[in-house]
Amino acid sequence: MIKINKKVEYALVAIKHMALKQEEELTSAREICDIFKTPFDTTAKVLQIMNNHGMLSSVKGIKGGYQLSVSLRDITYLQLVQMIENKKNSLNSAFCESTKGTCELYSTCNIIEPIEMLNDKINQFLQSLTLEELLLREKISFPLPQAMKNLERERGQTKGSS
Repeated sequence: MIKINKKVEYALVAIKHMALKQEEELTSAREICDIFKTPFDTTAKVLQIMNNHGMLSSVKGIKGGYQLSVSLRDITYLQLVQMIENKKNSLNSAFCESTKGTCELYSTCNIIEPIEMLNDKINQFLQSLTLEELLLREKISFPLPQAMKNLERERGQTKGSS
């Protein structure tokens, strides 16, 4: 399972909330915190980051707040993660590396290439997954490898013949 840090999670919550509101309606950090029980400081920082990157626009004042300034079909999940985490390659970190250094099994590991391939495939998907698809669609259709399609077909035939 992919891990999503709290800042990205709060960004997704805020974006979906704003996307479901009327076009000109503003959303404050306090409103998001009250509705979704997120911490104010972190939520406010996330909104500021998105505002500074042009994803949101803000109106100052007592009745101020934020609203989406870009279409969710123009921003991918990976772009959002990189924006929030302020990292160019936040999901491209080497599987064999950690804060403690290289994995102790690296010299004898036999799955380095398969894990790198898996990481590349996941990144390709996340680079193509728009926030509109992620947040506003009922279901995302994931492309299944041929082996999985064959397995599903076999299971369907087995159920039908019993």
